[in-house]
Formats: sequence, C-alpha cells, structure tokens
Amino acid sequence: MLNLMMERRSIRKYKDKKIDKELLDRILQGALISPSGKNIRPWELIVVNDKEQLKKLGETRGTSSAHIANAPLAIVVAADPKKADTYIEDCSIIAVVIQLLAAAEGLGSCWIHVRDRLTPWNERVEDYIKGAFDIPADYVVGCMVAMGYPDETKEPHSLDNLPYDKVHYGKF
Repeated sequence: MLNLMMERRSIRKYKDKKIDKELLDRILQGALISPSGKNIRPWELIVVNDKEQLKKLGETRGTSSAHIANAPLAIVVAADPKKADTYIEDCSIIAVVIQLLAAAEGLGSCWIHVRDRLTPWNERVEDYIKGAFDIPADYVVGCMVAMGYPDETKEPHSLDNLPYDKVHYGKF
C-alpha cells in the first residue's frame, strides 16, 4: 500500500482510451465499501463518460477542471447532508478510495474540489453540476474525480522528501 501511495500522483493528461466496464465495476465495488461515519454512506456517485457532459464538467472550475474534458470518465461525488453530519468527510474518503483503486488498476486520476467554489462565469459550481445532472437541490456536491489511462509520467514521491515535521507524538 505504501508503494501505491508513493507512486500515485494527480494525473491531468489521459490517453484517448475508454475504461472497460469490468475495470470500472471493480473500482465502484471497492468505493462502495468505503468507510463512512456510522456506516451511513450519505454519498451518491454519478459516473460520467459522455464526452459532452465531460466537457461541461471541464468548464466548471476553469484551469482547475479543464482536464476533465479530455478524461474518458469522471465521477461526481454528492451527498445528502441530512443523513450524516460527516458528509463532507465521507465524500472525501470515498474520493480518495476511488483514486487509490484507480491507481491500483493502472489508471490515473485527479481530485477536483467543488463545494463552495465558483465557475468562471460566477455561478456556484455545485449549483451548475446539480442542474446538469439532476442532483436534488438539498444535496451537496463535494468533488469530482477525473480518471483515465495516464498520458503523462510523474516521478513518485520520495521517502526522503516527506514532511516528517508534520508528525507529532503525544503533543503538538
């Protein structure tokens, strides 16, 4: 697992190659057993693989999301905040699990923040995505994860460069 974590990097360039259903199903199966507060699972996943929809998602955050337009797939992570007060954390956990599962399968991915962000045209990104994907108004859209076969190579993290000064024992 440490090797996977060291090698996983945010990938923003993808090959023009579809992710087959069996591979996607394995990623989704793993995601669906992600930990959540009290195992309530307040999240919902919207799998997007239509090129026009991916293009729309790619426009939502300007340069921060532009790479989604060239990904073969993205997953929008939404949640019902009435189900659990840990919905933000639960969305974050499932998004990271999706990224690790993708990396384990040889795919690249990139997490894109949605909650409390504005589009380049000054609309709430969350509202735009809710409208585009028929997400109920009382739900929260936490993030998106772009995914595909990497078309770029990045150096793995180095154990020597980890911020060990961020680790405290017993007290801050």
